[in-house]
Amino acid sequence: MHTDNAPSSSLHGQEWIIEADIAGLQQKMEQGILTSEVLVGLYVERINQFDGLLNSVLEINPDAPEIARMLDRERLETGIRSPLHGIPVLVKDNIATSDKLHTSAGALALADSIAAEDAVVIGKLRAAGAVILGKANMTEWANFMSSSMWAGYSSRGGLVLNPYGPGDFFIGGSSSGSAAAVAANLTAVALGTETSGSIISPAAQNSLVGIKPTRGLVSNSGIIPGIRSQDTAGPLARTVTDAALLLSVMAVSEVKDPSDSYDSEARFRDYTATLDTKYVTSKRIGIPRFYYKDLDEEALHMMESAIAVLRELGADIIDPVELPCQNAEWNAIILQYEFKRGLNRYLGGLPESCPVHSLQELIEFNKLYSGQTLKYGQGTLEWLNTSGDDITEQEYLEQLHLSRSLAGAQGIDYALEHYSLDAIMFAGCHGADLAARAGYPLITVPAGYTTTGIVAPGGYITTGPQGVTFSASAFSEPVLIGIAYGFEQATKYRVPPVLAPFREIE
Repeated sequence: MHTDNAPSSSLHGQEWIIEADIAGLQQKMEQGILTSEVLVGLYVERINQFDGLLNSVLEINPDAPEIARMLDRERLETGIRSPLHGIPVLVKDNIATSDKLHTSAGALALADSIAAEDAVVIGKLRAAGAVILGKANMTEWANFMSSSMWAGYSSRGGLVLNPYGPGDFFIGGSSSGSAAAVAANLTAVALGTETSGSIISPAAQNSLVGIKPTRGLVSNSGIIPGIRSQDTAGPLARTVTDAALLLSVMAVSEVKDPSDSYDSEARFRDYTATLDTKYVTSKRIGIPRFYYKDLDEEALHMMESAIAVLRELGADIIDPVELPCQNAEWNAIILQYEFKRGLNRYLGGLPESCPVHSLQELIEFNKLYSGQTLKYGQGTLEWLNTSGDDITEQEYLEQLHLSRSLAGAQGIDYALEHYSLDAIMFAGCHGADLAARAGYPLITVPAGYTTTGIVAPGGYITTGPQGVTFSASAFSEPVLIGIAYGFEQATKYRVPPVLAPFREIE
């Protein structure tokens, strides 16, 4: 699903693009030894050379070279708009782009769907001078289609594979294409979305930095919904600095969406302000041992090593910390109530030419084309189409309040206040559901590589790259970024995967 329409640029002698960061790319463009147009061409060539195995990119923006040329001219005539000026960005396939790209959530039913307007976050990226490079593959319907579906699989794009061990290592979901592409150096940075773990998990599994922002800090307008009260877009990058630069552009500066629970408090800020190696010194970081109980010996050793690094950096480690909610039993009422209603609203707003306009029509479409669409069935979609119909709004609101209270006041906030903490540290995505329910931010950063693996939430056996994840209360992104940056700079665990050019069998 790739294209060869970008300007030709030999990869010979261009090894510098491996692990290139935004600052380095900007420096080369400022020096006149690189242009955005050439950069787009280099990434397209890498996609064409390596992505046939990974399946991380669904399609490339045919207008990207021309957009890059325009931004190159603008750089010379008036200067740059932001640090993202001319930087290629891949976008997860559930985020609307009003261009020649499609917005399908990985589904064949929406494979020809063109968005009428950009998602708010895409408009912010364009205004900052970023080049939308293309759409990234994802777990179809953000993993709400079938309980047996592999993370990273979509009927539109096939299965995304982890570049560190294609076919062997867990990719993480559902922003799997975004993560694999960044990890494989097929793009500078990428956008993902998270309902519960969909940025943090693939970031951790691909030796990346991923930020799941506070709910409402990034507008959801134009993003295909999953669980509306938890959904958010966020950055995937190879460094904390690049993730912070991307978040600075993505964050809202004023109220945009009344349904965003925290929008009224959200304010723009420069998320690079805490990129200081000394920031972590004297920060109090809690270790919630309950969430480490499923780690095997190797993964637990990795976490103990991370704790030791933080101590050496001058952080105060509070170990263990207990969360009153840690044994809570969570139900699916919020998912059941929100998913069908949100998806029906989205599908109902699509043009008449679209083949589906409701969840029921989507299910029928999949049955009609079952050979292409139902490799793993659609049991979750069918369940969600009926299971929430009898839930009243009052029951839903009560459960929403209870869930946020358990995860917040009796969870993350309790730990922060009771132990006077600045942050809590989890292994990989083990704290993702808690932060999702509370609407609180997370940042994951590479923490090493395992061979025996860990059991991830949902029962997946994961090996290869692993991450540590920091969490705190609403709008604590600057704190989390500062702590993650100190850890990253002290360890520098990330190494690029070794890729083999893809060769189609003739």
